[in-house]
Amino acid sequence: MNRVIIVDDEPWAIKGIRNAFNWTKYGFEITGQFTSVHKAFDFICEDRPDLVFTDIRMPEISGLDLMKKTKDMGLDVEFVVVSGFAEFAYAQEALRYGALDYCLKPLDIEMADPLIEKLALHFSTKRGIKNNQILEALTSSDKSELNRLTQLFDHSTDYYFRVIIMYSNGEKKHDHDISAFNFKPTLTVDLGSRKTLYILKSENRMDLDVRFDSAVFSDLDIKAVGISSISNQYDHMTKLIKEADIAASTVFINEANGIFEYEQKLNLAKPYIDGICSIIQEKKFEEMNDIMDRLMVFFHQHHLGMGEVVYLWNQLVSSLVGSYYEELQYMELDFLNYSELKERFETFESLCSFLTDIMTYVKQLNHQSANEGDKNFYFAQMVKYIDTHFQSELYLKDLSAKFLINQVYCCQLFKKNLGKTFSEYVTDLRIKKACELLKHTELSIDEIAAKVGYMDYYYFNKVFKKQSGITPTKFRKS
Repeated sequence: MNRVIIVDDEPWAIKGIRNAFNWTKYGFEITGQFTSVHKAFDFICEDRPDLVFTDIRMPEISGLDLMKKTKDMGLDVEFVVVSGFAEFAYAQEALRYGALDYCLKPLDIEMADPLIEKLALHFSTKRGIKNNQILEALTSSDKSELNRLTQLFDHSTDYYFRVIIMYSNGEKKHDHDISAFNFKPTLTVDLGSRKTLYILKSENRMDLDVRFDSAVFSDLDIKAVGISSISNQYDHMTKLIKEADIAASTVFINEANGIFEYEQKLNLAKPYIDGICSIIQEKKFEEMNDIMDRLMVFFHQHHLGMGEVVYLWNQLVSSLVGSYYEELQYMELDFLNYSELKERFETFESLCSFLTDIMTYVKQLNHQSANEGDKNFYFAQMVKYIDTHFQSELYLKDLSAKFLINQVYCCQLFKKNLGKTFSEYVTDLRIKKACELLKHTELSIDEIAAKVGYMDYYYFNKVFKKQSGITPTKFRKS
């Protein structure tokens, strides 16, 4: 919610401003009202509201002086001037000081809705720009820009930090009522239309021992909550964000809503996964199916997380490619991080299914029954479909079933016919379209990310930079 205060030496005028607008509907909350300009200024310095409605002529100092003092302090506070004087000079000076609007009182009721809509749009745009700047600064090794954008890291050596990431079920942004949770975030950042990041900060470590009421899942349509470890080092922020995201990504494995604290269990998973690798390397075909069937059960029984999934994937890829390079050189077997795995596979079950198909393929290399011409025809149809649906969620398992081609053969055909993997092909289409939209539209960057198929802006930003060499923001400026 955007926090608003009203400043006027006449109580009736304050009441008139309060009653003129449907504040809540447009995302505003009145947090203070003052007939004393000095008290209002002290409140602005301490509480830093988003918006101030102020009169011009008041006994102590004028509304224009209040604006000037606030701007001189470097405070990011917006103003709307409401005055009983229709003189152009007043309006001109107010706008010169940066006022968003100049209105006459008593306020015209017919003008109230257009004004509040205009203010809501302004703050939405402003919040989006700042949100994207903070995101870029959080992923940068240089914290100077982050210090400029937020006071989060002021005197940080005296504080503890913890990160929470929430995923919602639907694409519509869930406007969290923070009072529903047992924590008050120091910083809130949108990571996409379904994903929100909260950074908690406290001098007392115990304050960050977060507890959730399970009712938030039904009340706010939340899919998953990921909670990082606690650190008193502000330069660990990137690590904490990654931990929270990995924890929230546990739904990839169990496909059920939940609250997940980051916990590394690699020491538990490693012996089992290393055993699978040994079976692959020693080409014990008769044991492959059995151990893959038990893999999902093992992960569920031991409550393993996304960190262990990444280890599983990368170790098996290394063993498969190392043992069967000639047979698998055209497969999409690359080392992937947790974000890339979630982008490629819908669930852990589909990831396991793909690995099982790979092993089955290795065993049955001499028993391929599919006609080469049929495969090429269906593959051409698949590529046409991808070209027109790349903005949707696309998984190779679903596409291979839809176009009647084994997903292992699909991997081969992409590399042989197009010179790139399925994931590379889809990513190229999406980033190319994103570049067009950045050049030729006024859409915000998070809107563009969603339009090209990335609900997670944080991930889109990383992919775009990897493909283009610069962030979306810098690309648009250039």
